Amino acid sequence: MKTLSSLKRGTLSAAALTAVILTGLTGCATPDADATSGIAAATKEEIAGTDLNRLTLTEKAVERLDLATAPVAAGISGLDIPYGALIYTANGDTWVYTSPEPLVFIRAMVVVDRIDGQVARLSAGPAVGTAVVTVGAAELYGAEFDAAH
Repeated sequence: MKTLSSLKRGTLSAAALTAVILTGLTGCATPDADATSGIAAATKEEIAGTDLNRLTLTEKAVERLDLATAPVAAGISGLDIPYGALIYTANGDTWVYTSPEPLVFIRAMVVVDRIDGQVARLSAGPAVGTAVVTVGAAELYGAEFDAAH
């Protein structure tokens, strides 16, 4: 049986872990910029008429984050993507980051039907063939919503 003291330690440990993860994702509390040129590693532009943003990263930022993508595939009952592409928000929405062109990333809502191992089966999401980020999506989310501030 857990005691109140052990529950508090667990809560504090979870909070500390979250802080460490966010710090690691954002790098530091200042805007991410190329140290030698002063150029921002990512720019964010609002997409008119939506609540979405277009993130454009420098080549160096993409390399540092080691971003990887995979195409959305046609599945038996819908769309298939790697499970690692999914981003879950605090309010329960599920998203992926698409890459419509090199160095550009846009968040897209998806509806997960089920998870089969490392494959997320979607009932709604980006079109077949669309590149989705499979490694580095959490870092893009942090950049989009400025998790450092």
